[in-house]
Amino acid sequence: MSLSIPKGTRDFSPEEMVKRNYIFDTIKNVFKLYGYLPIETPAMENLSTLMGKYGEEGDKLLFKILNSGNFLQNVSSELLAGDKIPALTNKISEKGLRYDLTVPFARYVVQHRNEIVLPFKRCQIQPVWRADRPQKGRYREFFQCDADVVGSVSLLNETELLQIIDTVFSKLGIDVTVKLNNRKILAGIAELMEQSEKLADITTAIDKIEKTGLEEVKKELALRGISEKQIAVLEPILCLSGNNEEKLKKLEEIFSCGEVSQTAMTGISEIRHILEYINELEYSSTIEIDLSLARGLNYYTGAIIEVKACNVEIGSICGGGRYDNLTGIFGMKDVSGVGISFGADRIYDVMTAKNLFPESSVGTTRVMFANFGQKEEIYCMKTMQKLRADGISAEIYPEYAKLKKQLEYADKKNIPFVVIAGEDEIKSGKFMLKNMKHKTQEEVTFADLTRRLSEK
Repeated sequence: MSLSIPKGTRDFSPEEMVKRNYIFDTIKNVFKLYGYLPIETPAMENLSTLMGKYGEEGDKLLFKILNSGNFLQNVSSELLAGDKIPALTNKISEKGLRYDLTVPFARYVVQHRNEIVLPFKRCQIQPVWRADRPQKGRYREFFQCDADVVGSVSLLNETELLQIIDTVFSKLGIDVTVKLNNRKILAGIAELMEQSEKLADITTAIDKIEKTGLEEVKKELALRGISEKQIAVLEPILCLSGNNEEKLKKLEEIFSCGEVSQTAMTGISEIRHILEYINELEYSSTIEIDLSLARGLNYYTGAIIEVKACNVEIGSICGGGRYDNLTGIFGMKDVSGVGISFGADRIYDVMTAKNLFPESSVGTTRVMFANFGQKEEIYCMKTMQKLRADGISAEIYPEYAKLKKQLEYADKKNIPFVVIAGEDEIKSGKFMLKNMKHKTQEEVTFADLTRRLSEK
C-alpha cells in the first residue's frame, strides 16, 4: 500500500514545528503588544455564511463538505442528470471549510454582538483551506495569522496595522516592501472607464497582473466586456511611476480633470493621511503605493495592503484591508472593520530560503544529561527538576548506553549542551558541562550550570 497525503498539504517534523512555532510565537507576542485579544472559530462554517463573500473566483475554491448519511436522498434524478452544479451542491452540501478567517470573524461579531465591546480588536491564528492548484508557495491547507479591528472608521487603525507588519517582520529579520492602495481609487478608475457596474470584474483581472502580466490582464478585461478605449483609460494609471507623493499628485490631477470622482479623491486622501502618520513614526519597512494592487476579494472597500519579501520569488506574505459592509451581509449594518493576515507558511518558506531562523529555534531542549545508571539517574533528575523550575528545558537519555551513542543523539537533536555526571561528580556535587558546538567541557557548580544554560 502506498501511503500519501493530499496534494497541497504537508507533514511537519518536530524540527519544522519548532521553527513554525517561533513564527507563531513572534506574531502572537506582537499582537499582544498592540492589545489584540485571541479568539477561535470552527474549521467548518455553513456554506450560506461563506458563499458570495469572496467573489466568483473565491467561491470556486471553497472546499464543500458532503452532508452526513445518504446525502443523495433528497436529490431528484433530473437534478443529478442535469448540469446545474450550484443547485446540486446546495442539496448535498450544507457546510464548507473556511476559506479565510475574516468572514468567520464577521459572523462571530454579529452572532456575539451583545458580548463584545466595540471597537473590538481580535487576533486569530488557525488553518484555512482553499481548493487551489498546488504550486510553489501556494497550498490547499495553510495557516493565517489575523489581526482585525471592527467598530471604528479611524485611520489610526490602518496605521497601527502597518506598525504591526513592520514590527513582526523586523523581529523575524525579513526585509519587506509594503504595498498600499485603496479600493475607492479603484472604484474611481471604474468610474473614469464608465464601467462602475463592473468594478468586481476589473479588480479580479487587475489582481492577476503580477502573476500574468499587463497584456494578459488586458485580454481578460476584454473578455469581460471592457472596450479598448476603456482599457486605455486604465493602463496609464496602473503604470504610474515616481515616489509616493508624486503618485498621489498625479492621481489627483487625473481625477480632478473633468467631472471629479469624489470616491477616488476620498481614497487618495485616506492614503495620504495614513502616510502622514507613518512618516512621524519610526518605520523600517519600505511602503510603496501600487495602483495595480487590487486584492480580488469582494469585501474590501478602503485601504488595501500587501506585503512582499525582498529578493525572494514568492507571493505575498501578508495582506489585508478595510471592509465596511461585511457584517451588514449578516444583518449588522454600519460596523466598519479593517484587518491584516500573515501567511505563516510562506513566511516559513522565506525564512528557510534565507536561513533566518536563529539557532535557538532549531531545538527545544537546552541541555541533555548523560545516563550512567540508576544512582546517576536520580542525581540528574533532581538537578533537572531545579533547572526546569528556572525555565531551562532539560532531558535525560532514557537508558544507560555508551557515551558516544548518547552524544550522537544530542548532536542529531541539536541539543547545545550535555551534562556528564558520574560517580566523581556526584561525590563533589558538581557537573561536567560539555558544549556540543565548540567541543569543549568544564567542571561547574550548580550555580554556574544554571548561569551558563541561561545565557543566550
